[in-house]
Order: sequence, then structure tokens, then C-alpha cells
Amino acid sequence: MLVLDTGNALFKLPTPGGDPKEKERAKLLLEQMDALGTTAMAVGARDLTLGTGFLTQGAKGRKMKLLSANLVDAKGKLLFPASTVVTVGEVKFGLVGLSPEGPVATQAGVVGGAPVKAAIAEARRLREKEKVDVVVVLAAVPYKTAVTLSQEAGNAVDFILQSHESRSSGVVQRNDFASLISSGERGRQLVRLELSVGGKGPFVDLGESARAQQRLKILDKNLEQARQSLAAAKDEQVRKTWQENITHFEAQRKGVALQAEAAEQGSERTLSLSTLTLGGGFVDDPELKQRVERIQPAGSASH
Repeated sequence: MLVLDTGNALFKLPTPGGDPKEKERAKLLLEQMDALGTTAMAVGARDLTLGTGFLTQGAKGRKMKLLSANLVDAKGKLLFPASTVVTVGEVKFGLVGLSPEGPVATQAGVVGGAPVKAAIAEARRLREKEKVDVVVVLAAVPYKTAVTLSQEAGNAVDFILQSHESRSSGVVQRNDFASLISSGERGRQLVRLELSVGGKGPFVDLGESARAQQRLKILDKNLEQARQSLAAAKDEQVRKTWQENITHFEAQRKGVALQAEAAEQGSERTLSLSTLTLGGGFVDDPELKQRVERIQPAGSASH
């Protein structure tokens, strides 16, 4: 198992002062992320609220790596490693971190460079120099930027895991080669990707087949109803309208059937996406719960 975080995890706001216990809360989060075995985290806007110094110090001595391929100081030097390589089982993963573009409001001279360009360059380096099997970009950037990356990265990137605007996790989007997934909001979800890694080419989403089959059932029902209406209609104009509807549904069905067939053909590189929403159904660790409630008391607005 490979545990990752797409960033924007530590603070509620990108500017300080919004929470009197923000520093204590961030330290606890870093500690627990490391305890969970998190391999790497992208540095997002809501991780830089107290500056890079606090973040670097908070991660010191921990196994979890803070990554950003585009966050630089006033001299243009990277403030965090651009990537890290880790082997899980026999699969070699290259992990790239991305921060949002532009100046960091809380720290003079710190700037996020062009994220798409930085991600593609580092991904290609990992492919060519490190010979990784899978490239994952932890993209703590706006969703629009992540979409652009998925369109321009070619086969350099396999997965883009995005956080920035507190988007709920959803289905896998693939614009070209890379699979783009939003990782949930406010730590309320765990997004699980089960991978089968082998061969070449983009990962095939096993959920596509199930969704296509469901759309086929709906279209078949619409076709049956339209044909019954056509058979019962006497007026020629009405019959013409129903025939046009049938032609439209048949064309749709043909396209969806092709999607279902392509998804079912099998691939050595597949993914299965599931989301676990955290809530009251999970048993709390008593000691950790006490620590959390010292920072955010039960029943308070911040809890």
C-alpha cells in the first residue's frame, strides 16, 4: 500500500490568524500523517500559512516527504524536493509534488513557478533516468491547472491527484493518457485506487464498463418506449418525431456500446476507484480524540 496526501492539509486558511490553535493543529496533523505511513505530501497553499520554515521544521525527522517541483525562493532555488521514488511490491513509483502558481502571500520572495511545465519536466526525468513504472503527480493546484496538465503531459504522467478548492472526490477523468482524480475535501474522504500494473499504455478504469452498462440499460428502455410510441402513432408528423428520437437513441447506444466493449477488452494496467467517507460510524482512538478535542473542543464551531 502507498499512502499519499495531495496537500492543503494543515491549515483551514492560507493566511494566518484565522484559528488561535492553528499551529498546534498543524503539528498534530503532521504527526498523525506520518504515523499513518504517508509517503509524500504536496505543498499546497493551505500548508504554507505559517511559511516554509514552520513546514520544514514540522516535517523534520519524519519519514513523510514534502514535495514541490515549482516552489522556489527569491534566488530561484527549489525549497522542497521536486519528487521522490518509492518501490511498493515490485512496482517503482515516481511521485511529483506541485504547488499553486504565483507569490506566496505569507512569505516574501517565495513563488510558485509554472506548475504544468515543472511537472512534465520532472515526470519525464523520472521516466528516463529513474526508470519508474508509474508516475503520480500530487497536484495541490486549481482543478483547471490539473486539467491542463492532463491534456499536455502526454504519456509522461499516469495519475494526477488534485486538491485546492475543496472539491468532493468523484469519477476518474481521462483527457489523454493521465487519469485525473480529485482527492476529496477537508479530510473527510479516503480515496482508494487499486492498481494492476503491467504492460504499457494508459490505465483502464474498470468502473467505465459498469457505468457504460448502466447507460445501455437506460438507452434500451428509452428505445423500447419510443418504438411503442411510434407503433401507436397515427399522425405522420408525430411518427416522424418518434422516428427521429429512435435514430438519436440508436446512435447514442452504438457509441456507449463501443465504450463498454473497450472497457471490457482487458488490460494489464487497470484501476479501480473507491471512496471511503469518514464519519461517526468509525471508532475513535480515545487518546487521539482527547488530543483533538483539546485543540477543537466537541460542540465548538471548529470541531
